[in-house]
Amino acid sequence: MTNPLLFLLAVLVLVAIPGPNHLYITTRSIGEGRRAGVASALGVETGTVVHMGAAAAGLSAVVAASATAFGFLRYAGAAYLVFLAYRTLRGRHEVGEMELQPRSLRRVYLDGVLVNVLNPKVVLFFLAFLPQFVDQGAGAVPLQIVVMGLATALVGLVADLAYAVAAGSIGAWLRARPVFQRRQRYATGLVYLGLGAAAVFAGPSSHRSAS
Repeated sequence: MTNPLLFLLAVLVLVAIPGPNHLYITTRSIGEGRRAGVASALGVETGTVVHMGAAAAGLSAVVAASATAFGFLRYAGAAYLVFLAYRTLRGRHEVGEMELQPRSLRRVYLDGVLVNVLNPKVVLFFLAFLPQFVDQGAGAVPLQIVVMGLATALVGLVADLAYAVAAGSIGAWLRARPVFQRRQRYATGLVYLGLGAAAVFAGPSSHRSAS
């Protein structure tokens, strides 16, 4: 790897820029509590590790080069986010109920994994960003990608957890005020719909941070 310190600095800068994953984790944490936000963060970064493995194996390049494969990934990700929006908006709440219907942390974790695995911008991130720091003379390229991918996931997890904890506190404040309950549910659903729309328009030119 060429200049590890420069690589870590670049990762820190990219992770500091709020992106779709941060918005997803924040929304989940506000809507379902801090534990759900943390589970979402762990799921999202598990998805990052999956992308890292695909990049190391050369699969990411195949997906990005194939219009059919990339389109499938893009629309599958958008469809799943729309499904999350539908699941949120269809919820029924009794008068005076203070919280959204809780989901198992396993389900929340798996949602996070799928949201990130089906995010085509992460595929492009691994193709556009990591190769810039690969040193052809420093050993096996796949191993370098794995090391950089794990470092990216670790830094991303720290940022994700910070968003989850902060948003969880905001969510607790909102849930203590019944007037915000229905608005919160609608806002959560709209955020998922917006993320789905953003996934549809993700394309080869979208090399911005996916975190």
